[in-house]
Amino acid sequence: MVLYTPGRTSGYPEERVESGIRLHFLGGGDEVGNVGCLLEDRTGTRVLIDYGLAPTRPPRYPKECPPIEHTIITHSHIDHIGMAPWLVGQHGATLHGTTLTAAVSEIMWRDTYKVSSIEGYPLPWDKRDLDAALNAWQTHDVGEWFEIGEWKCRFHRAGHIPGAIMIEIKTPELRLLWSGDIDIRDGPNVRGAEPVNCDILCLEATYGGREHPVRATEEARFVSRVKEVVSRGGVVLVPAFASGRCQDILRILHRAAPHLNVHFDGMGTRLTRHWLSHPEHIDEPEHLREVWNWARIVSSKSDRKKALDADVIVTTSGMLDGGPAIWYLNRLRHDSANAILLTGYQAEGSGGHRLLDKGSLRIFGNETAIDLEVTQFQLSNHAGHSDLISFVRACEPRHVVLFHGDDDARSAIAAEFTESPTPSLPLNGDTLNLN
Repeated sequence: MVLYTPGRTSGYPEERVESGIRLHFLGGGDEVGNVGCLLEDRTGTRVLIDYGLAPTRPPRYPKECPPIEHTIITHSHIDHIGMAPWLVGQHGATLHGTTLTAAVSEIMWRDTYKVSSIEGYPLPWDKRDLDAALNAWQTHDVGEWFEIGEWKCRFHRAGHIPGAIMIEIKTPELRLLWSGDIDIRDGPNVRGAEPVNCDILCLEATYGGREHPVRATEEARFVSRVKEVVSRGGVVLVPAFASGRCQDILRILHRAAPHLNVHFDGMGTRLTRHWLSHPEHIDEPEHLREVWNWARIVSSKSDRKKALDADVIVTTSGMLDGGPAIWYLNRLRHDSANAILLTGYQAEGSGGHRLLDKGSLRIFGNETAIDLEVTQFQLSNHAGHSDLISFVRACEPRHVVLFHGDDDARSAIAAEFTESPTPSLPLNGDTLNLN
């Protein structure tokens, strides 16, 4: 259960900050996702960066945030934005982000509300908070300086998904860079993040200690597998994340195999329409428009039935926890010529993880064996270990704070910096005071 009592259950320190900056992790310290971190200095300027929830079963929530006036949202994934309506409803917070993040927030929040109602898990905000949050956005362009209290802030492209940003903060004493989720490689829809010189770097550590395969090689392996399945008369089901992965898969297929009959279903279709309305956040937006016109968009029950005769179906959910992917899978599982190609991380407890581990998953409440080819590809939009290390060195910080990663991932990065910069590995609930 979520037992927030506004203003009473927060563990945030009451002491004034004497110098430097104080970081207090409400969530996302020693875990992936569920992010929320408070920053404050001696001027009394206080900012919260992100406030998400981890969409596990049951979900995990960050610790309660004390009164806050300003929150910066790095991007629209639910583990970074999912609890923002609570902030607005309880504290009247202003939400700062890019135009694209603000535009897609309603879809993300309404989907979260819908899923919580279906699955019966507690959500500490309601539709009134959601509506208030939609009116709480203050958007900023990438590269534009803006002020919060005594601080100057600026967004930089993060490379994770379109609209995702890093945050540069200049206090009277120091310069801090918060990475958000980053990828320094150019992806199908967005160019990679570039380093920013800073005193303190707060760096996501999702893939610390792990390397990605060469992106072009993995994309080619994916396309080759698609063609092979189609050539034997099968249908390829590609469960993919609605914001980022679906659009990446469509671009990859359009560039490498435009002759294929590809259908696009799920929440990603609605998100893509917002992407097209904010081309300033997209790499080669005219190509994305071409891809949109090429793919067959599923918008009705009859469209969904027609998609069963496609070459490729790209749809949500990316971890096979619901969405149209389950509907399609239930109908495609009877023909062994068909295949399921997983294109991203499958969290423990997810349908995709169960499928890889046991060859079955729950379909409409029944444990069902899936006798189809299942192949996983690594098309992550997070930086791998070597890229994270290179990014740290290029930013030249004196301190590096490693968050958004498990103990092994963060320790692997910290081991690369025994002298400079000084690494910190905060736990949820921890407070760091850095000068």
